[in-house]
Amino acid sequence: MKYFWILLVTTVLTSCGASVAVDYDKQADFTKYTSYNYFPTIDSGLNELDDKRIIQITDSLMHQRGFVKNETPQLYINFYARENISNSRNTIGIGVGGSGRNVGVGVSGGIPIGGKVVNQRLTMDFIDVVKDDLVWQAVAEGEMKERSKPEEKEAYYLSVIQKILRKYPPSKK
Repeated sequence: MKYFWILLVTTVLTSCGASVAVDYDKQADFTKYTSYNYFPTIDSGLNELDDKRIIQITDSLMHQRGFVKNETPQLYINFYARENISNSRNTIGIGVGGSGRNVGVGVSGGIPIGGKVVNQRLTMDFIDVVKDDLVWQAVAEGEMKERSKPEEKEAYYLSVIQKILRKYPPSKK
């Protein structure tokens, strides 16, 4: 029974969170990129506080990976998001059933709990500055509570951007 619960918890935890898809230019030499900055005109569709969170987290993670942020970068980073709000998929089930003389009747339903969630699609582009070409793109899809606290938003973006940057540079196989 112990292993069943460990397996169940692991499955639930790994199924949560953002999923990331990546596309890239197969001709690009990703080893030559060592510096970055942000695209001069970012229109992310997010509020200014979320933009600052994303930039701060991305800076920290890029520095950890050995990249240098400067005014004459090799890569521009651009990001933008699309959001929609929906009811939480978490529900409490209620069921009523009856049986008599081998005849069964059942009624069930789910009541949403947890409030509304923001479904977000965050796209991050890496653009070769000299060629002015998109060389790498990641699209992450995730969700967070509609009324998330600043700490929760920061944790969400940290998790998403970590997952995005794990896929850079692409492994060419």
